[in-house]
Amino acid sequence: MDQASKAWAVRRLRFEDHTVIKGILDFAYAENPGIAFGRLQEGGAFGRWFFVVLAGCAAVAVLFYFFRTPRNDDRLLGACALLLAGIVGNLTDRARLGFVIDFIQLHAGQYHWPTFNVADASISIGALLLAYDLIFAQKRERREQLAKQRVTS
Repeated sequence: MDQASKAWAVRRLRFEDHTVIKGILDFAYAENPGIAFGRLQEGGAFGRWFFVVLAGCAAVAVLFYFFRTPRNDDRLLGACALLLAGIVGNLTDRARLGFVIDFIQLHAGQYHWPTFNVADASISIGALLLAYDLIFAQKRERREQLAKQRVTS
């Protein structure tokens, strides 16, 4: 989905922005040689390959975590899949083009969210699911232990 949406953005948005919902959602082509939200854009060729290696390491770490996750933990497996899909989507752009194609712009009044893409959304949702699971994992483990104690009592 990410690569298809970026191909669409290149064809349709490179020379003309589109307003989808006035004051809320616009599609506008942007090239981001930096990291999230356009930070660290001055890296040049070194920065490009540094981010490729960094994203590759992140993908390997998420893949490792994915394979260590129990097959019945759908939320964690889904979070890992979203993270991995987003990382690989942006990694593909960065290795192939030297930058990431962004095109989604959200607004709320005067506030303007930095331009992003489908891969960024996938990474954000996956990270939120993973954070949710990590934060509430201890509570879930306590409930499971209490349930086991009740059954054995």
